[in-house]
Amino acid sequence: MNNLKDTPTRILDEAEALFAAKGYKATSLGEVADRVGMRSPSLYNHFKNKEALYRAVLDRLIETFNKPLQTLMEQPITRASILEWLETIVELHHQHPNLARLLQHAALAGGPHTSMIVNEMFRPLFEHSAPGPELGFFEGADLEPWAVMAFNNIVMSYITMAPMYREMLKVDPFSEEGLARQKQLISRLARLVFSVEDVQEVEAAGQPG
Repeated sequence: MNNLKDTPTRILDEAEALFAAKGYKATSLGEVADRVGMRSPSLYNHFKNKEALYRAVLDRLIETFNKPLQTLMEQPITRASILEWLETIVELHHQHPNLARLLQHAALAGGPHTSMIVNEMFRPLFEHSAPGPELGFFEGADLEPWAVMAFNNIVMSYITMAPMYREMLKVDPFSEEGLARQKQLISRLARLVFSVEDVQEVEAAGQPG
């Protein structure tokens, strides 16, 4: 089945798995070549060096995860659209768990393109975060960016810590049941924030001007 893929895609797939498992520094091009089934020099026909391969892996993952945000921003921002976006991100992390693992290695051990990750993966979340009632609970205290990253951390840490959670939860975190529960949790947390905003709006409306 894997042989049906074109060579660059096979290289990206194997490199992604290795970078996610070992990090950038501990991964060698020789290992990637072995898993693809080619000699190391042949990799240079497709990617200039290890850094270029790493960048290509990042680009592919970030593009996948940024598409839902672009879709969100092309329509009016509502609570319903935010909930839908959050559920989509949870689903994507289950489908592509290597992004969370790769980013954890980058955060702890470093590697090239860290600034690119921040600018292309995280900064758009701040630049396009919803103003007004959608996230108003955090807006007055300048906590909106912290709230965005808190939700991001909940979703990504669930992926990276899954091997340890599996025994405790008695449910495979990557099973359909695990996915359903994770989506339910994220949805309930978001709705909790929305409910607090509603209470604050009612209290503010009842105060004398």
